[in-house]
Amino acid sequence: MIWQNYKLDDAISTATEDIRLWQTEKGALEISKNTLAISITLSNKRKGYIFHGHGKLLLDSIVETEEGAIGKPIEKEINEPFLMLGDTKEIQKNLTTASEEDLAKMGYENRQGFVAKAEDLCDQFFRGRVHSHQHFDEDSGLIFAFQNENSKLDILIAKGSKLVYKTKDIVFVSNENKVILKSPSEVVCTSNGKSVIIKK
Repeated sequence: MIWQNYKLDDAISTATEDIRLWQTEKGALEISKNTLAISITLSNKRKGYIFHGHGKLLLDSIVETEEGAIGKPIEKEINEPFLMLGDTKEIQKNLTTASEEDLAKMGYENRQGFVAKAEDLCDQFFRGRVHSHQHFDEDSGLIFAFQNENSKLDILIAKGSKLVYKTKDIVFVSNENKVILKSPSEVVCTSNGKSVIIKK
């Protein structure tokens, strides 16, 4: 378990209310009350969390072209553990220490069950991704990693108006008035109202 100085905290928390982790005009990600959380630290500073509860991801991945709208919005229920790196200050205000009952609600017999799941997810995310000089900080925006049905990770990176969402089938990149959507059937690029569509 070498994550180049990233560590999981000892304490497990639970959300005291629904929390919106990210929101822009392009989408939103929220977790519901009672979601479990364990923080990821680097040099004793909190850099993110592993969450497990019930969440929802909404993403407007529709691309407007001269030929009409292409793509469809993404709406995804999140019921598996997922990772978040980025600014955690607002989140901390809505967390409290988790009880045995909170763990049991999510199907864990004890604290170690959740820690083991969180470690597995960190192993999967950080493997081959972190070099000793490469660290995520608040200026990097937000990074989310979700487990998918193929036991791989879907990644969402958001910073201001910039957005990258990558799954096995879809790559969606948006930055103000430039958008790229790559799907199994086509690649669409738009910039300042002009668009190029490549059918596969």
